[in-house]
Amino acid sequence: MDSDEAVALLGDPVRRELYRFVVGHGRAVGRAEAAEATGVARGLAAFHLDKLVDAGLLTAEFKRLGERTGPGSGRPAKVYRRSGAEHLVSLPPRDYRTVALILAEVVDLLGGDELAEEAARRAGRKLAAGASGPVRETLARQGYEPYEEDGVLRLRNCPFHVLAGEHPLLVCSMNLSLCQGLLDGVEGVTARLDPRPGECCVVISKNNRN
Repeated sequence: MDSDEAVALLGDPVRRELYRFVVGHGRAVGRAEAAEATGVARGLAAFHLDKLVDAGLLTAEFKRLGERTGPGSGRPAKVYRRSGAEHLVSLPPRDYRTVALILAEVVDLLGGDELAEEAARRAGRKLAAGASGPVRETLARQGYEPYEEDGVLRLRNCPFHVLAGEHPLLVCSMNLSLCQGLLDGVEGVTARLDPRPGECCVVISKNNRN
């Protein structure tokens, strides 16, 4: 299915809420849980979730829910999680990804890592200057999908996923500098690298004071 067709499926409000619920958890979600959270019948939730799988927006697998195993534990349930595929829609078509990959390669070839980090920090400061709400809201608008865990603000999504796969050292250091620039002037918090599989490499945490 084309990206524009896949994204168009999210025009349905029920489907959109189910998608948001699944991707907002960062783990496999069952039909019953998704249905209850969005206030729809389980059968309707299953229909829409499977449509999202067909579109490549979610993936499905079978997993036992609960702690019971062996005979009598019941059949594995169908669960859903976000697909690793990316869908870009631009009208008229634009190809910013290719340009970004080319520019990242040029920076690597020229050894311009430090200049790139400085530029990223300035970009972060500009984001902060134009923001009207908390840092968490700004991060959400930029596509990071922040969530709190054990007092640390983690970022479920890397907005630069494709670039990071091709140029990890450059892009992760730029990403860190961008977040540090965003936090300039915010007391008591800092951005640091703490990679976790499937998530952004940057986390936001409180400064340790001895």
